[in-house]
Amino acid sequence: MKKFFMLLIIVSFCISCSSNTFTIDESYSKDINSFNILLNQFSNNIENIWGINEILIPRSKDYINYTQSCKIRSHISFDFGIITFERIVDEGSITQLRKLIISTLLILHKNINFKFFCSKIDQQYLKGEPILYRELLEDGKINRWKKRVVCFTDYLLKNHLQTRLSGQKIIQSIIIHVVSNHVDKRANKYLGIVKQASKRYGVDQSLILAIIQIESSFNPHAVSHADALGLMQIVQHSAGRDVFKMKGKWGQPSRKYLFNPANNIDIGTAYLSILQNHYLNGISNPISRSYAVITAYHSGVGSVLKVFSSNQSKAIKIINQMQPEEVYKILCTKHPSEESRRYLHKVNVLKKNYQIWQNFSLPFSFPYNNK
Repeated sequence: MKKFFMLLIIVSFCISCSSNTFTIDESYSKDINSFNILLNQFSNNIENIWGINEILIPRSKDYINYTQSCKIRSHISFDFGIITFERIVDEGSITQLRKLIISTLLILHKNINFKFFCSKIDQQYLKGEPILYRELLEDGKINRWKKRVVCFTDYLLKNHLQTRLSGQKIIQSIIIHVVSNHVDKRANKYLGIVKQASKRYGVDQSLILAIIQIESSFNPHAVSHADALGLMQIVQHSAGRDVFKMKGKWGQPSRKYLFNPANNIDIGTAYLSILQNHYLNGISNPISRSYAVITAYHSGVGSVLKVFSSNQSKAIKIINQMQPEEVYKILCTKHPSEESRRYLHKVNVLKKNYQIWQNFSLPFSFPYNNK
């Protein structure tokens, strides 16, 4: 049992990635293998408790918290704007479900990786904005004060508690749909930081916003299956290390450092500048270079250039002989990774959309299915 709870702590604290690597060293591969083993063990434990059709594990656009020996859980889908609370009847108490709802709706950025429901949350007015602030209802203020959240929770339990049968388990759940423009509201929280990073590194802010939306749907504590972290899904050992080296720092950023939104956006934008000004600066056309940078952010520089030639210098020459439309088409059809092909298309669509609206106070998020 102790090992099980240690695993829960590790998994809830860890998770996240984008394979934006130029080279991958052996130690990094071992770390990812160990991480995947832990994730598989965690998944097996959840299957044993909830059943084979009820496995939920954290993803870059999903925050999931288990409590009361994993018999009760909350799930925030940052992509689809849905919050779900569930308990296994006769195993997870309704009182603990109530506590989990309250703590989740009041959760602060700084507390998301730890046990949230504690005495500090009993203040009438929270010190800081909850992650879901302004996303629950149109007036947006229901989760700014605990008293309102408690009343809202009791209302949900009385009027919206649903029951379903899953295998041999009876599961009760409450589902909340947040406001339709929830992505816009989260994006606006980071717009100032994005503008500063854009100016600091000479990277188009519409590109930064598009990448954040595709990578994490503006979830600042996103962790992927490959352990990439935060808003821009930074891998500590690759992009993180490259940027620290560029800044004259030793080592690589810590997990805590990358879960800070300002730090994460700074590292991600700096890495984009390394891609466009160093690794891919030989591509003369800025539009073609942008397509290569987007794909390289996801799958690595080497994989991008190999699409055109196994010789990197020759690959750049071939790209320079093409029109941007040709480069885009080839990367979207010839890249060996289907996920990378889709990634370029999705980021490019959102980038154009953010370019239209970048002079407005609120960024407009294209209603795009990021999956």
